[in-house]
Amino acid sequence: MPLFVWKNDYSVKVNAMDNQHKQLFAIMDKLHEYMKVGKGSEMLESILTELSTYTQRHFGDEEKLMAQHGYPGIEDQKRAHKQFIDKISEYRNDIKAKKLVSAVQTMDFLKKWLLNHIMVIDAKYADFFNQKGVN
Repeated sequence: MPLFVWKNDYSVKVNAMDNQHKQLFAIMDKLHEYMKVGKGSEMLESILTELSTYTQRHFGDEEKLMAQHGYPGIEDQKRAHKQFIDKISEYRNDIKAKKLVSAVQTMDFLKKWLLNHIMVIDAKYADFFNQKGVN
């Protein structure tokens, strides 16, 4: 059973963003599956690379949509996105430097950050975009 099961509570009422959030869940579920079979640490760098690539695409799409429609919270979003990308880069750099990086602690960070970001930060734009005809 996946660790990240999509719930309507996670919806930001913008289909494109919901679909991209589901893909982020799927990437983290891969890490969870590797962890269940004892390969979390072994596969962590690969998963973080995939996650980094995908989040940069997602954040870019999200910020572009915000800029197109004049979303007033865009700067807060950009700061949050940069903090996340920086943290993922830090994990990846630590792995490359052969520092001990816990798959469990990394997963804990990813899970908390993503759920908080979607349900608190991204949720703020749902009504704004819907009023602009974006859904």
